[in-house]
Amino acid sequence: MAQQTDLRAGGASLRPAAAHTVASSAHDTSVLDNAVWAALDGPHALPHSLKGMGGTPTAERVGRAARYPDDVYAFAALADPRVPAAWADLHTLVGPGTTVRIKPVETVPDGWEVVGGGVGVQLVDTALRAEPAPEAVRLGPDDVPEILDLVARTRPGPFLKRTIALGTYLGIRDRGRLIALAGERIRPPGWTEISAVCTDPAYRGRGLATRLVRAVAAGIRERGDIPFLHAAADNVNAIRLYESIGFTLRRRSPVLLVRSPGTSHQGAVL
Repeated sequence: MAQQTDLRAGGASLRPAAAHTVASSAHDTSVLDNAVWAALDGPHALPHSLKGMGGTPTAERVGRAARYPDDVYAFAALADPRVPAAWADLHTLVGPGTTVRIKPVETVPDGWEVVGGGVGVQLVDTALRAEPAPEAVRLGPDDVPEILDLVARTRPGPFLKRTIALGTYLGIRDRGRLIALAGERIRPPGWTEISAVCTDPAYRGRGLATRLVRAVAAGIRERGDIPFLHAAADNVNAIRLYESIGFTLRRRSPVLLVRSPGTSHQGAVL
C-alpha cells in the first residue's frame, strides 16, 4: 500500500485556491500547480548550458521525471505524481537509496520512504508595483561566496553554488559588503519565481528586501512574464510582507523529502 503523508497546516487544503488567483488571462495559472516540472519541461529543458558556470545542462530528465543538477536547485519533479511510471522514471534518474526533495506530492508509492518535509505556500503578483532600484547591483559567479554567506545567516531557502545561473540576481551593498539579495529561480512558461529574498539582520526594517523584489519583478515583467514566489507556510512575517506589497496567496502544498527504493553507497541528498 502506498505510504500516506498528511502535511496540512491548520486543516488548510493542499489544492489550488482558485478563488484567490488573479492574473492575466494570457498566462495559464495551471502550470503553477506543478511549477518545478513546468520549468524543467519548459524553459529550463532547453539544451543550453548554464552560462559561465561550467557548461552543465540545466535539466536532467528520464521520461516523466526530471531534476536540476544538485548544485543548482535541490528539487526533482514528476509530470504527474499519481502515475506509477513517473516514479519509476525518477528511480532510474536518481538511482537507489537516494534522497530527493519534491513537490507537490501527497503520497509516495511502495518502496519509497518519506524522511522529512513541510508545507509551502505559493503567492502570485496581482498588484505589485515593479520598479528599478538604482542602488541595486547585478550579481554574478564571482559573488557566489558572499551570497552563500548571507544565505547561511538569513536562511531564505535553498541557494547552491550554481543557483545564480538560473536568472538575474540583484544585491545591495553597504561599504562594499553584500547586505541584501533577491533573484530569479524557476521559470514555468509565462512565469518567473522570485527567490532568495534576504537581508542581513543588522539592516532589516529599511525596506531593502521590498526594493529588491520590486526591481527583480520589473525585469521579469519586461520580458512578458508574471512574478510569483514561494515561502514556508510558517514564515508568517514573509507572507505578510509579500501580501502587503501586492502578492496574493494562491495555494498551499506539501514539500517532501523522499528516499528512493534500494541501497546506495552514497545516499546523496539532491
